[in-house]
Amino acid sequence: MIDFHSHIIPNVDDGSKSVEETFNLIKEAEVAGFDTIISTSHYMEEYYEVPNEDRRIWINALNEKLGEKQSNMQLYMGNEIYLTDNIIELLKDDKASTINGTNYILFEMPLNAKPLNLYDMIFEMLKNKLVPVLAHPERYSFIQKNPEIIYDLIEKGVLMQSNFGSFIGQYGSKAEIIAKNLLIKDMVHFLGSDVHKQNTVYENMPKILSELERLIGKEKLQEITETNPRAALNNKKIDISEPRHLKLSIKDILKMNLRK
Repeated sequence: MIDFHSHIIPNVDDGSKSVEETFNLIKEAEVAGFDTIISTSHYMEEYYEVPNEDRRIWINALNEKLGEKQSNMQLYMGNEIYLTDNIIELLKDDKASTINGTNYILFEMPLNAKPLNLYDMIFEMLKNKLVPVLAHPERYSFIQKNPEIIYDLIEKGVLMQSNFGSFIGQYGSKAEIIAKNLLIKDMVHFLGSDVHKQNTVYENMPKILSELERLIGKEKLQEITETNPRAALNNKKIDISEPRHLKLSIKDILKMNLRK
């Protein structure tokens, strides 16, 4: 499997705090069944601004060490870029990175407010031949209130990456319900751990994979954990299934309100 979203490079954001923790996380990922991790450190202007050059050094050094240990794990570089009007300039200036230098770009938004520039920046990314990938759509409060937004974004060319932990309630019941509904409606194209610390998501992968397989079956699960991310890493076009409108049932909405 390929982990499309992680924070494993030490001391560049709010993820791993040491080289030791980084290697412990990689070991956890191996045990969980991953052979590839994309390191998507946060890039947020004025908060997390470690440039590509520094992170490339880390990725190369970590891969070299893994090779010495005869590990099958392979690390790739990316960023989880906080949506900004400067997103294209950040890429051009080699401050932030797409996924493995491809046209695929992982971005995030404020968790509790819809950005006023969302559609403008999606248009800007598409105009620059980028493929926008929205990180953990199930976690945004404005999407939880109106999940049909995701259908509209996909129609406009945005792909979706959900977090593995969302499917077992790691981010609360609202995120869990939205993630499961997005998944069964063909609106999840990648999955990532979004791992920041040891002993969190990787150790729960058996339970998570069992639930995912129950929801969509082995073939679809392989598509979003191996086929699609491998295509993105190689800058290949991904043929996505036609998304279906996401209409939450009254039962689901009541459930979400009761578990606030």
